Amino acid sequence: MSKDVAADIPAAEAPAKRAPLNKYALACAILASMNSILLGYDVSVMSGAQIFMKRDLNITDTQIEVLAGIINIFSLVGSLAAGQTSDWIGRRYTMVLASVIFFAGALIMGLAPSYAVLMLGRFVAGVGVGYALMIAPVYTAEVAPTSARGLLTSFPEVFINTGVLLGYISNYAFHGLPVHLSWRAMFLAGAVPPVFLAVGVLAMPESPRWLVMQGRIGDARRVLQKTSDSPEEAVERLADIKNAVGIPEGIADDDNDELVAIVRKNKGAHGEGVLRDLLLHPTPPVRRILIACLGLQFFQQASGIDSVVLYSPRVFEKAGIKSDANTLGATISVGATKTLFILVATFLLDRVGRRPLLLTSAGGMVVSLVTLASTLHVIAQRGSPAGGATALSGVSIASVLTFVASFSIGMGPIAWVYSSEIFPLRLRAQGCALGTAMNRIMSGAITMSFYSLSHKITLAGNFYLYASIAAAGWVFMYCFLPETRGRGLEDTEKLFGGGDGVEKEDGHGHAKSTELTAQ
Repeated sequence: MSKDVAADIPAAEAPAKRAPLNKYALACAILASMNSILLGYDVSVMSGAQIFMKRDLNITDTQIEVLAGIINIFSLVGSLAAGQTSDWIGRRYTMVLASVIFFAGALIMGLAPSYAVLMLGRFVAGVGVGYALMIAPVYTAEVAPTSARGLLTSFPEVFINTGVLLGYISNYAFHGLPVHLSWRAMFLAGAVPPVFLAVGVLAMPESPRWLVMQGRIGDARRVLQKTSDSPEEAVERLADIKNAVGIPEGIADDDNDELVAIVRKNKGAHGEGVLRDLLLHPTPPVRRILIACLGLQFFQQASGIDSVVLYSPRVFEKAGIKSDANTLGATISVGATKTLFILVATFLLDRVGRRPLLLTSAGGMVVSLVTLASTLHVIAQRGSPAGGATALSGVSIASVLTFVASFSIGMGPIAWVYSSEIFPLRLRAQGCALGTAMNRIMSGAITMSFYSLSHKITLAGNFYLYASIAAAGWVFMYCFLPETRGRGLEDTEKLFGGGDGVEKEDGHGHAKSTELTAQ
């Protein structure tokens, strides 16, 4: 970005006096973000269920590894479909669909008589997870007022961590049942939250940005009046959205036929042409935005967080904790730490900013992973932990807790916050869907290779590898990600060289916003 362009962009500043948190927007964000419980629960409940599943079904470590990680690959179906679905039927009904699909998947897994049926249940649940993971931050970012967007858009990660904690608690609560019932009860308990989530979502309003994309300006105005910090902000947000969609001034808000015709001409009503503008013919600003989104999602997962959450019982076992009760009890501390520190992050996002938290988070992850890997290496060299190795066991556990805490104060929530902020309106849903797809691909690759890599390069080598990736992520974020704190949602693309949002004709005769054009 040139110096002249940079000079035209005002520096991001926090408001001198913070507006009171909008309670209606807060309620919408909480309801939407609760869908993310499904992902956290499914990942963590598998960490304990696999212990009993392996004994009951007589399956190998490789089969467990595939079963645990394949849901992330399956979730690609949901995350990629969610972009188009949410542009077609709306953000709200997409969340209802996510809950219904996950409910069916939880039932299939809990009642599965064989490994093959378990795999079917993982597929169905994975599609539901993909839908929920993509749509929650998009909806929340579109509803939240600018002053609290960082706080509210981090809520999906808060509820992912809540789901992780609930999954660990479920593991501990049901571990005393007979082997053939314990893991089934753990999965069936996951069918309860989607029922309440689907009902709660129906009480939410639709996203004002989606409503404008359908030409429903009056409905969008009513939602913005409830979710903005002031009437003036509601007017300004509506004007920005109309400008981004390509609705010129002077068009009557109740002239639905003309509004819909304008929006469809600009190919924004149902997402037509979006993937073309994202992948086939992106402008330089869009290319930079897409790289920022995909890179951030890549490093979030490639640094090993899901392996630590999913396989922490095995890590603690290698560190010297032998009984099922003690191992599962220690994993609860992982869930509690993740949940506690994500709450810290939510209150710092709009005060400190995205970049400082991301860089602090990645730095803490590198240090924690190197310490964990080094400790496990020493323990492996000494053999079964005993005597002096007891202290090393404590260091291993502390390193895991420090790692998840570091992840939760930055990389965890901000990957979703940042991705949902930087895309222009017309590209947001499907752009975020691509980011979610990258996230799930890497999560699947990491979790499905954990045991295999541990056999090849040792458990300690695994964590050294994750540490090197996290270090590369620090460099990427330092060099490539601008600060977005305090900017309007329709304004953030200017940081990547975007224009002013005025409609122009592209080379193919299609209306195209200059928000996608380099200045």
